[in-house]
Amino acid sequence: MHDLAPLARFGGLVATDLRDVTHDPAALDSAGFWAVAADFEGRLTCARFGDVRREPVPAPVPGRWRGPAAGDWTSSLDRAAYTAGVSRIREYIAAGEVYQANLCRVLSAPLPDGPVDVDDLTALLARGNPAPYAGTIRLPAHGVEIATASPELYLRRDGRTVSSGPIKGTGRTAEDLLPKDHAENVMIVDLVRNDLGRVCATGSVTVPELCALEPHPGLVHLVSTVSGELRAGAGWAELLGATFPPGSVTGAPKFSALRIIEELETAPRGPYCGGIGWVDADRGTAELAVGIRTFWVDRAADALRFGTGAGITWGSDPEGEWRETELKASRLLAVASGSYEASGRNAG
Repeated sequence: MHDLAPLARFGGLVATDLRDVTHDPAALDSAGFWAVAADFEGRLTCARFGDVRREPVPAPVPGRWRGPAAGDWTSSLDRAAYTAGVSRIREYIAAGEVYQANLCRVLSAPLPDGPVDVDDLTALLARGNPAPYAGTIRLPAHGVEIATASPELYLRRDGRTVSSGPIKGTGRTAEDLLPKDHAENVMIVDLVRNDLGRVCATGSVTVPELCALEPHPGLVHLVSTVSGELRAGAGWAELLGATFPPGSVTGAPKFSALRIIEELETAPRGPYCGGIGWVDADRGTAELAVGIRTFWVDRAADALRFGTGAGITWGSDPEGEWRETELKASRLLAVASGSYEASGRNAG
């Protein structure tokens, strides 16, 4: 569908008039407004747009988006494989190889007949699953078609100040959260502090907020904030190099967790668990989300994809972690299928 015009939408901001596309992170230190999509595996796409304006997300047009039915989705890891993976990670933890690792699975469904525009899906998500970092990046000619309802901040930048908002700990209600959720959050905060410390001035990295309870549609999260001041000479290439992939969707230590993810997961994550957002190089500001609660179009496979996962610790119960991945996916898949009624969007 290369006839869809390039577009980026982030909340109430929309960007059109594509000028440049590059894979070089140094371009983000140059000039202009950039949409950024970084796959978990490291492919970075930066698109500079000439026209950026305030514009509300349009209301969904009935029938415009025809999403997959609930039974159309298949998972890269079925229940047995996923719970076995959780048990394997617990063995690695017992052996001292890792403290925590994120185990994810990719859901896939055939694309419906007719035109498929991820911005139509974003319009549905805005009503059915509002999220602070929701958006669209539509670059069909460059293999990037993303609709995200991410609740998680990967990197915010204001001049030399950078911050991250890792999420660890998910339940239907606050009462569902366990001691392991708090322990997991603190572990990942330490990892994010270390990552930012590689590119920030010595002593500037702080944790203004630890394990704050944050409600989202249908569930609650524990969210922390880590901030720092970029050291002189550090730009986007250094910042992304030090912090990517985001710590909350890898594990600790990150190197060991990435090795285990490579062993246990059977499908590439793509934009899921990557970085999605915008950089305004003229103003020195940026907001990149962790690519969770994210749909993307894979034209080569004629598929719509969506990722879900959970952080695994020694205190993890394999069946409980499977249920967490189901909880994270259920509302979003219902919205994408068109079976979720916007009238109930504030329920839960």
